[in-house]
Amino acid sequence: MTEKSFTNWTSMSDKALVKNIGVFIRHHRMEQDKTQNTLAAEAGISRSTLSLLERGETVTLATLIQVLRVLDQLQVISAFDVQESISPLALAKLQKEKRKRASGKKEEKADDTNW
Repeated sequence: MTEKSFTNWTSMSDKALVKNIGVFIRHHRMEQDKTQNTLAAEAGISRSTLSLLERGETVTLATLIQVLRVLDQLQVISAFDVQESISPLALAKLQKEKRKRASGKKEEKADDTNW
């Protein structure tokens, strides 16, 4: 089991957050033994843009996604999944409107004159 240290993301400045993303990118690039030139070419960006990203400078979101895709790290985007939820009041209202009993209606009997 791996242990993850707790990071208080809310207390970090925007600059620190971007720098942390750069460290993440560089770590995974190095782990895969890729040079900046190789990764940049595979992602379709310039080496200088990749260097900016790794240093925590401003790059576009599209650039980040391209690099994450090449590094096979798109799972980090799962943090942005939106889970639809229903409020307790709306749920109670739906439960109240739900049928509690069968109506007991029977099919109409066929006309006896057809026999």
